Amino acid sequence: MSKPLILVSNDDGITSQGIKVLVNEMKKLGEVIVVAPDSPQSGMGHAITIGNTLRLTETDIFEGVKAYKCSGTPADCVKLAKFHVLKDRRPDLVVSGINHGSNTSISVLYSGTMSAAVEGAIEGLPSIGFSLCDYAADADFSHTCEPVQKIAKQVLEKGMPKGIALNVNIPPKQNDNLKGIKVCRQAHAKWQEEFDQRFDPNGRRYFWLAGNFVNFDKGEDNDEWAIANNYVSVVPCQYDLTAHHAISALNEWDL
Repeated sequence: MSKPLILVSNDDGITSQGIKVLVNEMKKLGEVIVVAPDSPQSGMGHAITIGNTLRLTETDIFEGVKAYKCSGTPADCVKLAKFHVLKDRRPDLVVSGINHGSNTSISVLYSGTMSAAVEGAIEGLPSIGFSLCDYAADADFSHTCEPVQKIAKQVLEKGMPKGIALNVNIPPKQNDNLKGIKVCRQAHAKWQEEFDQRFDPNGRRYFWLAGNFVNFDKGEDNDEWAIANNYVSVVPCQYDLTAHHAISALNEWDL
């Protein structure tokens, strides 16, 4: 039987540490094709390029793996992979990451990593976004290999419902081993932003986004709780943002 075809992308850029780890793990499971941004695209969400040119350049950055760097966003990368690079070939799995930093809770909306995975789901492809909850410059990715491969292998073997992308977050490496993997819901939490006003050497004002992450959720079935307790969190996400529970209330309006 032919090997599964696995498309790899990310938002930290094709030279990032996380994508190297992800490519190495996916090579153990199938044939890997990489299409990833040529520069960091963190926080781009599901942006796509419509007013500028897109450039796609083949690179030999990963030994034995066909790879392309793209001038666009993570969503652009998956679109170009699906409709140009792979053409008539259909990936068995789309994986994105491993992101350098958390994508739990509300961060999933801003995440380029998850948007690449969601773009795969839009195309009806089983898709996973992987993130390491460690922002340190020298973050250790070594402990991510086992859960990444385990979850990807399960998806390849068992499939997933159409239109679903898994948001997988892995705790930072600690002295004790990971306790396991938990299927969770997204925590009720948000960023409380602040804009730091500054001035450049010419006296021109600019702003720098800052703020703190605030978790309002006291439950033990969400991704924030899982990470805090040294579990890998797995949250199934969908791109249908309809608030179905609100439809009946709106139907009572005089419209």
